[in-house]
Amino acid sequence: MTTSTRGAAKTPAVLVLEDGRTFRGRAYGAVGETFGEAVFSTGMTGYQETLTDPSYHRQVVVMTAPHVGNTGVNDEDPESKKIWVSGYVVRDPARIPSSWRATRTLDEELAAQGVVGISGIDTRALTRHLRERGAMRVGIFSGDAIGGDAEMLARVQAQPQMKGANLSAEVATSEPYVVPAIGEKKFTVAAIDLGIKGMTPHRMAERGIEVHVLPATATAEDVYAVAPDGVFFSNGPGDPATADHPVALMQAVLERRTPLFGICFGNQILGRALGFGTYKLKYGHRGINQPVQDRTTGKVEVTAHNHGFAVDAPLDKPSDTPFGRAEVSHVCLNDNVVEGLQLLDQPAFSVQYHPEAAAGPHDAAYLFDRFVSLMEAERA
Repeated sequence: MTTSTRGAAKTPAVLVLEDGRTFRGRAYGAVGETFGEAVFSTGMTGYQETLTDPSYHRQVVVMTAPHVGNTGVNDEDPESKKIWVSGYVVRDPARIPSSWRATRTLDEELAAQGVVGISGIDTRALTRHLRERGAMRVGIFSGDAIGGDAEMLARVQAQPQMKGANLSAEVATSEPYVVPAIGEKKFTVAAIDLGIKGMTPHRMAERGIEVHVLPATATAEDVYAVAPDGVFFSNGPGDPATADHPVALMQAVLERRTPLFGICFGNQILGRALGFGTYKLKYGHRGINQPVQDRTTGKVEVTAHNHGFAVDAPLDKPSDTPFGRAEVSHVCLNDNVVEGLQLLDQPAFSVQYHPEAAAGPHDAAYLFDRFVSLMEAERA
C-alpha cells in the first residue's frame, strides 16, 4: 500500500472489483492505493470500533449507511492500537463532526494512519453487487496511483484470496499482558489473542476476572502457567481452516476439561477442535443488527457480527465428538448459519458474534455471565 495525505478531498479515486466492476469517486483519508477483500458492514454507528477491530485485517469495508463520520474520532473508543481495515468506502462523509467527544475528523484519522479510502460512490449499488456475487478482491486507487482500467484490474486480480489466509498471528500481541480484575478478583482467565478487541477483557474484568492475554502462538504450557480457572479464545481474521495451532491448543484445553469460552474466530476454532468443518460464506455477516436465536432459551438477540467463515455443524441434533456430545446453541435467523456451539458433557461453549457490545447492542452480555457460571460450577 502506498499513501500520501495531501489534498485528498478533491482528489479523484477509483474502486475496482476483481470481476471488473468499477466505481469512481473522491479520495477519502490517505491518497494512494490499497487492496483487500471487499465486504460490507450494515452498522449505522460504531465506525471507530469497526475500523480498529483486528478481525478486519486485509479487508476493505464498505459502509451501507450513507452518512459516515458524523461523530468524528476520539481517543476512548478504539478497540486496538491502530486502524486495521485495508481500505474504507463511504458514500457521503460528514463535513463537520458533531460530538462533544470528538477530537478530530474521521478523514483526518484515516489520513494520519495511511488508510486509503473512497467517497462519493453509490454504496447501495456496490453492496447489492457484493450480495449477488459475493465478497471479492478489490483495489482502491487515488491520485497518481490511478492507471488504466486493465492495469488496475490486473493488480487487483494478482492479490491473494481471503480463503486460505492465515492472519491471526499478524494481529495478535507478541508479548503476554494482564488486564486486572475490577474490584475483588474472583477468577483467572487465560485469553488467547487471535485478534482480540480491547473491550473483551474489560467485560471480563468487570466481572472480577483477571485476564492474562497470551499471544496466538501460546502453548498449553503457557496457558496453564497462569493457573487459569477458564480459557478464552478471541475473535480474529483469516480462514479458520489454516488455524492448526489454535485448534491443537483448544483440544489440549478440552482434554483437561477447563471451562472454555470462544467468540467469533474462537467459535470456528471450537468447531474444528470438535471435528466439524468450516466454509466461506458468500458475503458474510458484518454489522451490529444481526438477529440470532439462543436455542437454549428461545430468546432472540440483536447482535454484532464480523465473520466471513462459518462452522458446518448439524442444526437438528446433537453430535458425538471426541470430547462428548455437542450441539448448535445459536443460529442466525436470516440464513440459518451456525452462530454458537456448546458441549453437553463438559464446560465449553462459543458464539460466532461479539458479546462485548463495542460497538453494538448489549443483548448478548449475558454470555460473559454464563462463562462465570461455568467457572463457579467447576470450582464448586
